[in-house]
Amino acid sequence: MEQHINQLVQWLQETVKETNSNGLVVGLSGGIDSTVVAYLIKQAFPEQSLGLIMPCKSADQDRDDAELVIEESGIKHMTIDLTDQHDSMFSTIKQQIENQGEWNSDKEQIADANLRARMRMSTLYTVAANYNYLVVGTDNAAEWYTGYFTKHGDGGVDIVPLLHYTKEEVRELGRALGVPNKIVDKAPSAGLWDGQTDESEMGVSYDAIDAFLNGESVSDNDAEKIEMMHERTAHKRALPKSPPDFHHFTLE
Repeated sequence: MEQHINQLVQWLQETVKETNSNGLVVGLSGGIDSTVVAYLIKQAFPEQSLGLIMPCKSADQDRDDAELVIEESGIKHMTIDLTDQHDSMFSTIKQQIENQGEWNSDKEQIADANLRARMRMSTLYTVAANYNYLVVGTDNAAEWYTGYFTKHGDGGVDIVPLLHYTKEEVRELGRALGVPNKIVDKAPSAGLWDGQTDESEMGVSYDAIDAFLNGESVSDNDAEKIEMMHERTAHKRALPKSPPDFHHFTLE
């Protein structure tokens, strides 16, 4: 893992240079993926790396864990609380749709959660613009393949250094980087609502997804779920769909 860390740090440095950027910023959730990214960008750019904590109806434990990451990694940081802005925006949107008699309460929880992810993305890019930093994503191979991220939310980033690493490999990177065991062993959660965990929402474990991606044997049920998620979320990994270029056709 030490070799991987060195290669990732070098890649981060080269990417910043190639893009004429000044450094890197990441949103800190208190989870293992964003923590590993924070440690990596701190190594790559000790003075030009930034971690943002963006509470938004967040669990106190997640905020505490994110602050622990800051303390242990030494990364520069700031906290921008988005709770009031989110509540105002979401309630305004909801009220307008309710006025039309068309509010879909079955979709309220996921719409609320996705708005939070997209507000965090906008916040990261606003801060990044100020410093001329790149926004660093935290998706790992399992999340990318299954599409377990919010389109234009946590999927809205400039670079994704962990894209080829399974969840277990990210944990191994964390151990090699000296990430506290509390973070390494924490149950993965996007913090979307109370009691939410990634695996319970997906209906399949990261171990199964990792095994599937490594070409190992998994149950037929898990394989079917993983492939279904992959196919259903293909649009998240692609550029916006467009029609053919009709300029190249003769109009009749």
